[in-house]
Amino acid sequence: MPELSILGPLILFLIVTGAVAGVLAGLLGVGGGVVLVPAFFYLFTALGYSSPDIMQVCLATSLATIIVTSARSVMAHNKRGAVEWRILREWSPLIALGALAGVGVVHQLSTHVLQMVFGSLVFVIACYMIFGKSSWRLADEMPGLGRRILYAPVTGFLSVLLGIGGGSIGTPLMTLHNVAIHRAVATAAGFGVTIAVPSAIAFLLTPVDGAPPMTVGAVNIPAFLIVIATTMLTAPLGATLAHKLDPKMLKRVFAFFLAFVALNMLRKALF
Repeated sequence: MPELSILGPLILFLIVTGAVAGVLAGLLGVGGGVVLVPAFFYLFTALGYSSPDIMQVCLATSLATIIVTSARSVMAHNKRGAVEWRILREWSPLIALGALAGVGVVHQLSTHVLQMVFGSLVFVIACYMIFGKSSWRLADEMPGLGRRILYAPVTGFLSVLLGIGGGSIGTPLMTLHNVAIHRAVATAAGFGVTIAVPSAIAFLLTPVDGAPPMTVGAVNIPAFLIVIATTMLTAPLGATLAHKLDPKMLKRVFAFFLAFVALNMLRKALF
């Protein structure tokens, strides 16, 4: 357990992290997990919890918080009529199946491997955010059942491996299929609920050795509670800003930050 003298700074760190993650989830549709997972990793390892399975705790706790973040975000977007409910209905069952498969795989992988996966995939996401263009298209409409059977489970699966709500994958997937960016961000928030609910429940049933105190299964309850307390307030703020700002420059800046975080995670895994 951390000493009482450092509990204050630790709580403040989690509050700030949760606030930033909530705003980003609503504003950029990237999923707060890309902030939460490395933040939890650095926090837990700094406290001396560096078991081979600590990344499982980071991913699981991140996904548990995303239930709240995504739900608040999608409700805020829905008030503006931006959510494509037809896409959510068609994609959610297969995304959920992919998410559950991801939990099974994560439970078998060590922290070292999960660091490599997280760093590599987040770096790819960062590069897309930096170099991607709004004019890029794979098709003029969302995939039909044939390709959906492939794309939807992969979206859920990869999101769980990264501990994210699906926005980092779902938003570009939709914009590449001619869904307007604001509607893609709003609908991707719904993907987050679909991914986070079944995976968080599954993680609650998968105990982790060497986890920090008050961890149920793989979900650390104190970190979860502190972060959701702030994301509940800031996710709607991000959704509001998404409809008022042109996020292009902000996305580029955040993408460079993501690239730095990803490369640092890879450095820790390799050296």
